[in-house]
Amino acid sequence: MSNLQGMTLLDLFRLQCDGKASPEEVLQELWAVTERLDPVLRAYISRWQEIPAVTQSEPVLPIALKDNLCTRDYPTTCGSKMLMDFRPQYDATAVKKLRNAGAVFPGKTNMDEFGMGSSTENSGFFVTKNPYDITRVPGGSSGGSAVAVATGMVPAALGTDTGGSVRQPASFCALVGIRPTYGLVSRYGLVAFASSLDTIGVLARTVEDTALILSLISGKDPKDSTSRQGFTARIPEDLAISTPFTLGLVKELCEGEEVEEEVKQSLDSAVRTFENLGYKIQEVSVPHIRYALDSYYVIAPAEASSNLARYDGVKYGYREMGGGRGKKKEGEQVTLEEMYAFTRSKGFGDEVKRRILLGVFVLCSGYYEAYYQKALTLRKRIADELLEALQSCDALLTPTSPTPPFRLGERLDSPLKMYYSDMDTLPAALAGIPAISIPSGFTRSGLPIGIQFMGKPFDELTLFRISYAFQEATGLKNLMVKG
Repeated sequence: MSNLQGMTLLDLFRLQCDGKASPEEVLQELWAVTERLDPVLRAYISRWQEIPAVTQSEPVLPIALKDNLCTRDYPTTCGSKMLMDFRPQYDATAVKKLRNAGAVFPGKTNMDEFGMGSSTENSGFFVTKNPYDITRVPGGSSGGSAVAVATGMVPAALGTDTGGSVRQPASFCALVGIRPTYGLVSRYGLVAFASSLDTIGVLARTVEDTALILSLISGKDPKDSTSRQGFTARIPEDLAISTPFTLGLVKELCEGEEVEEEVKQSLDSAVRTFENLGYKIQEVSVPHIRYALDSYYVIAPAEASSNLARYDGVKYGYREMGGGRGKKKEGEQVTLEEMYAFTRSKGFGDEVKRRILLGVFVLCSGYYEAYYQKALTLRKRIADELLEALQSCDALLTPTSPTPPFRLGERLDSPLKMYYSDMDTLPAALAGIPAISIPSGFTRSGLPIGIQFMGKPFDELTLFRISYAFQEATGLKNLMVKG
């Protein structure tokens, strides 16, 4: 059997069930694709070096994992020198659920260090390149997962989304990417960045594959007190609902100089497609949504500064005893405080250190009320306004990113400009509501563009139905770069 590279996860499963391809043949071809493409694109931090033995009678589901999900058979580095030798003794709940469903994991994918970034240029190891144009970024922080799926190294992957880290790479790599409602998927075994914002999401080339994997990993988990109900659906039957929905076009995110012209044109084209399908499109206003960036970049660094305090070189992870000025002289003792400082200075990258410092600052006495408390108040107001807007429509429609993929290195010297690339994805994260990005077209130079739908809490099914209708109407599905 050949040409398995472009198969969806559901297609591969059916082929194996029908006896038209063996599990070994599936893994062999995907492994060969990875061997050919990954040395250039660098999607994986760690991966198979040979095909493992598999049971011929049991179908396999090849799924890549972002490297901040704990796995007992791979290191979990979070893209950081700080954890480069860390090997968990357990699987994250989402990983365990997939393993129980027959999934195999070809590797752990590259990411911005501890999920802090929008381009996968902040990895502590190497840069991942966009397969549509290797001079451009694949998005972040789940850039490695996106590239692995977009090139057919695997049909699907798990990513994580704190402020947009599944949806923005999905947009930049012409994929479907969903951030579920906060609490739909257990966070047990996900290495924490910002605990009130972190979610585990899915990247795939079709809506059907995305919905299938979400149904496998969701549900209440006694190991995560924030986890709640699961998601179930018959696929594709429950997705193919023809009743038109009402979409709210969020005025504040669809205009302004930050939104590039070709992104606006792609959004306009999507609106026309939905109107032709009989959908009702109405403009809605979410006045405080323009301040989502301000709120997020106070709250997320504050939580990160607390979560990352555990990386001190004492119990596990990287330890540095000499510091940047070289080793201590023979016999000279290193104090505990010096070891902390040396370890954290050399173990963390610049972006992580920037956010830790910002987080410590906003939590300091005298600044807590001025910044952190105000950010929490603003977060609540944004969430309330989004939920109010969703009372009059079934989902909110926006661009996923204000720009197509930008060039490697273009924004590294301007953190604020880099942060602005998340302006469309942050509101859903702050509100804890589900949001999905799907391909909506390409620029004249062939760069992917995505659109985003935000929905009511635990109403992922409506988002999948809207996305499925658009996918079928436009034919923008199972898009892949062959190398």
